[in-house]
Amino acid sequence: MGRLIVVSNRVSPSTGEGGESVGGLAMALSAALRQYSGVWFGWSGKTTPEFTGQLHIETIGGVTSATVDLEEIDLEEYYNGYANKTLWPLFHYRIDLAAFDRAFGEGYGRVNRRFAQTLAPLIEPDDIIWVHDYHLIPLARELRSLGIRNRIGFFLHIPWPAHQVMINLPRHRQLVEAMFDYDLVGFQTAEYQQAFEEYVFNEADGAMVRPGCVRAFGRALEVGAFPIGIDAADFARMTKSAKARRMHNLMSACTVFRHLIVGVDRLDYSKGLEERFIGFERFLQQNPDQRREVMMLQIAPVSREAVEAYQEIRGRLDALSGRINGEFADVDWAPFRYVNRNYRRDELAGIYGAARVGLVTPLRDGMNLVAKEFVVAQNPEDPGVLILSRFAGAAHQMQEALLVNPNSVEEVADALARALAMDKAERIERWQALFEGVARDDVTAWRDSYVAALTKNDREARRPALVV
Repeated sequence: MGRLIVVSNRVSPSTGEGGESVGGLAMALSAALRQYSGVWFGWSGKTTPEFTGQLHIETIGGVTSATVDLEEIDLEEYYNGYANKTLWPLFHYRIDLAAFDRAFGEGYGRVNRRFAQTLAPLIEPDDIIWVHDYHLIPLARELRSLGIRNRIGFFLHIPWPAHQVMINLPRHRQLVEAMFDYDLVGFQTAEYQQAFEEYVFNEADGAMVRPGCVRAFGRALEVGAFPIGIDAADFARMTKSAKARRMHNLMSACTVFRHLIVGVDRLDYSKGLEERFIGFERFLQQNPDQRREVMMLQIAPVSREAVEAYQEIRGRLDALSGRINGEFADVDWAPFRYVNRNYRRDELAGIYGAARVGLVTPLRDGMNLVAKEFVVAQNPEDPGVLILSRFAGAAHQMQEALLVNPNSVEEVADALARALAMDKAERIERWQALFEGVARDDVTAWRDSYVAALTKNDREARRPALVV
């Protein structure tokens, strides 16, 4: 194969020195690109009065990036609009929060065309192109219209919704049809792949060519599940860094004689933060003897502040955290700390390592890499317990965690009580199985399995054969 060209909405190469992002995509793609010559293309994060298509090229941490500025209207209609007010809530089963505005769809199409027009001159004949996430679903269609015949793959980092949810999207059929210009579409889990196939069968009169290949819109499309992992070895090294040790010692001092419960999530309604707060509150109500024995830390960096739904959830969480501390705190102890700021990944490694319980309870999540980082950060001789939502993609791989329905505050409260009472032998047994899985199914395995699937038919044909 030639070069690997990665395309995503934002370009955030990791320097390998900790960084400040708690997101998993930047970490995973940086690790993947370091193994291949190529380029990472996407939006610069900056706006310009008029779109020119001018590229900004630089190399950071061994990763070459090529970025382009967008206009303010692009940001409003494509990013804040169709991506985060339409697709994100819909794909996370929050139809009540989805905004269906024709201008959003027009902006989404316009930016994908602009991306394609700017990217096309960079593409060489033997390059393979790997497009990421819901912002760029139509990108292959736009590239094909410009004559690009390279292998193009797409990977969806968020859930694919059930058929009956997807059809709430206006022009849903056109969006799915655009996906058939890819050579391979990857999902986080077999469940999401099956949901996509169900849509194709029911709404596009599609058919199964063979396992892993569906036919519709006059074309055949390879599909598969490729669960994303973390760079487990690198994160394990990070837990031994000076910043990680300092944060571990700080958290241990803050919680001396108490057990730390930790949650780390971007502030988002899909993460189940309200339900989690109330679940912790219910635990304190039901276990008065444990009240002074625990402290919960929730780190939730603010995101997408221009979207009204995010402003509203922040206000509700502020009120909930105040209510919990107001009800249960004493003059020398508060049960809950709620922090709206980013921490470096090496600092998070130290926080995870100091925790007795990792509380990862999204209402719906494509994968969730925090769960995997928590496991790697634990002390093998005295590990903490992972409580994980059964609606996170990670739950399919991490069955040894305490799996809960995050919508049930009783289940969350009961899981907290069980985790805090769990003896060391059971904690070690569960952790060993979890760690082996995280180490085996890491970001390298994810990258290699996807790229191998994308390139396996390259010698036979540049694109799937036309179905007649």
